[in-house]
Amino acid sequence: MAQGLYHQRPVTLDQLEPGQLPPQQAARLLLETARTGEPEAQALLGQILLDGYGIQKDTRLAFQWFCIAAAQGHPMACNMVGRCLEHGWGCTVNVVTAASYYERASHLGLDWGMYNLANLLATGQIGPTDEAAAFHLYQQAAELGHAKSMNLVGRYLEEGRVGPADTQAAFQWYLRSAQAGDFRGQFSLATVLASQEQWSQARYWLLQALHRGHLKFLRKARDELAQAAPPALTDIIQAYAQRCQALESISA
Repeated sequence: MAQGLYHQRPVTLDQLEPGQLPPQQAARLLLETARTGEPEAQALLGQILLDGYGIQKDTRLAFQWFCIAAAQGHPMACNMVGRCLEHGWGCTVNVVTAASYYERASHLGLDWGMYNLANLLATGQIGPTDEAAAFHLYQQAAELGHAKSMNLVGRYLEEGRVGPADTQAAFQWYLRSAQAGDFRGQFSLATVLASQEQWSQARYWLLQALHRGHLKFLRKARDELAQAAPPALTDIIQAYAQRCQALESISA
């Protein structure tokens, strides 16, 4: 599913959350409600059009509904307009304008807006790389409970990207990210634990990341583990290689 709305509980449309109604019925009700001007319904309609959930996939129309909801100040709709503009979903790519929508979502208090804007700043896609500004946004999102940002705050602290390295603080952020379910945070935590030869805990979190991670992540993790090759984790390294092979055969 695309970068979604569904983790954000609807305020007035609880009955339309995924699983509450058959997809096609939910789509019809969303369309009816969106036409009345309800921004939550408009944003959710944009999402199901983007995903093709219970309705024919139409990225152009999804983008239009996101824009309508964003014009009413809906935080996640602002974020999704940014996502569409960044990736060209139903519109022409315009990263600068995408950043402006992420900024709007951030000002409205949305953790995903902070995270996405931080990514653009950290990678220099809207001007010179600004690690300090990116770190500040990741911190804000992490404090709001954004698991991906927690991992990145840990990474910045461990590597000392914007100040002196602080491995103890990094460990705590990795732990919070891992416990919140982020597979990258789980892998980051496991690598720290492995460096401390806490093999039992390292194995646990590596297995959690193995079961949650997508193929691109697992390939990178597999290579990192194979390069370090601690004997205590030989079977885990093999499990990562086997999982990659299985996913590659499915996608072939």
